[in-house]
Amino acid sequence: MKLTDSPAHRHDPLLYLQLGALVASTGDSTFAEQMFELVGDLVPMHRLDLSEWTLDSQQTRIQAVKVLGSAGHPQAVNTRPLRHPLLQSIMRMEDPLLIQINTPVGAQGDAHQCKLVSRSGNRRWVICCFRQPTQRGFSLAELSLLKTLSDTLLPLVEHHAQLLQAGGQRRPGQLLPDEAGTLRQLFADRLEQEAIRLSSREQEVCIGLLTGDTVPQLALRLHVKNSSIETYLKRATAKLGVSGRHGLARWLAGR
Repeated sequence: MKLTDSPAHRHDPLLYLQLGALVASTGDSTFAEQMFELVGDLVPMHRLDLSEWTLDSQQTRIQAVKVLGSAGHPQAVNTRPLRHPLLQSIMRMEDPLLIQINTPVGAQGDAHQCKLVSRSGNRRWVICCFRQPTQRGFSLAELSLLKTLSDTLLPLVEHHAQLLQAGGQRRPGQLLPDEAGTLRQLFADRLEQEAIRLSSREQEVCIGLLTGDTVPQLALRLHVKNSSIETYLKRATAKLGVSGRHGLARWLAGR
């Protein structure tokens, strides 16, 4: 299951809409809030923190931690530091990680945590989800869903960090998430950057899916059959070099 699937493995128009807003908000102060809204609708939590870790050249310690954004309730409970084995796992990781830290029964004030981590060289990008200690810890089903979501979310966090490093400069013509035409402009920018030509119908289908339309809704609006919408999507994703609906979001983010 990918980000553009709901937990019930069905097309969820709201999830597409939230995903479009999240992609459009990379490099903006609303990015963490957009991610908190999207992920929190699927896996309840009270807070989400985004950060970038820089390791020293020997990768034996954390040299610096840069906060990339936070959303949800203010930090009202303790967050226990990573134990040595978990920290070493992050230091030596090759593939994306999921680290679960549940509060022991009877512990006071410590939040349940789930950390999603990706890497590139001596950098680590971390999404940390918190749940109140009075609530149950993250279930196996929720952890599995978060791990699947990380395939799309972690590249977006890295892209967000790069934009912040560049001074928050947005690409020419890029608009804020709440402005009309944001996704359409982003999509057009990416097509131009990659020198890819899509037909007008192929573009309409891609943008429609990213902004929350279902296949039947698109078919009705474009006066074609549902099967025609699927055909336009297959042609478009083939030209973009991605697979299925979920690939559109990662391509749009430059990943």
